[in-house]
Amino acid sequence: MLAQALTLGILAGIGILDGRLFGQMMFDRPLVLGLFVGLILGDVKEGIIIGAQLELIWMGIAGIGAATPPDIVTGGILGTAFAIISGRGVEVALALAVPIAVLAQTLGVLVRIVNTYFSHKADEYAKEANYKGIAFSMWVPVLLFFLSTFVPTFLAILLGAQQVSSLINAVPDVILDGLGVAGNLLPGVGFALLMDMLFSRKMAPFFFVGFLAAAYLELDITAIALFAACVAFVIHFYIEPKNNNKQEVEQPDNLTEGEIDFD
Repeated sequence: MLAQALTLGILAGIGILDGRLFGQMMFDRPLVLGLFVGLILGDVKEGIIIGAQLELIWMGIAGIGAATPPDIVTGGILGTAFAIISGRGVEVALALAVPIAVLAQTLGVLVRIVNTYFSHKADEYAKEANYKGIAFSMWVPVLLFFLSTFVPTFLAILLGAQQVSSLINAVPDVILDGLGVAGNLLPGVGFALLMDMLFSRKMAPFFFVGFLAAAYLELDITAIALFAACVAFVIHFYIEPKNNNKQEVEQPDNLTEGEIDFD
């Protein structure tokens, strides 16, 4: 269990650095982390299934401005790990991952507050042309972010796996079934958050066409995506150029740019 706790802790630390050190590689997504958690704990299939379910919940979450989103790395890894260890599946992951992510969010806020100090120190070192000081001020925040997920994940797996497993096994099935039903609603919340950011009158018809194609024509996602790509190609290369040419023809030739014909 020590080796697994250490490996999962390192996985969490690497996951939180995605977008901060490695570029946005989507390594921090539950779908990707679930695969590695399953690989570490010896159940890749279950890890992928749980990761996919958690991805549906958190696909619309993004840090905008000063807002700090829930820590999906810690929540996703611990929720998936405890579900696999207890053997109770997706219901346990959905019940544990969300509160863990919200709780770990406070630690992320604390790290960001501490990192503002090093940000100001980096400005001071830059004025002094102190390159070592700048490098130090840049790498310490990276280390703090790594520890903010490594430490809770490592300790939770090392100290709490057996206790959590025993606690989950002691919970009556009727409660876990209720949590499973409630958890099935959470992907709907994730889709709602995503649609809230993307939905517009211009894009709405395409959404409903895709929904109707899946519901009534029973097309899979790949087929709908291919049809959508063809429609986008036609609109971009055929319809839009015609509209632009039509607007140019309708503009009177005797008007120079910037003039308005009031007749």
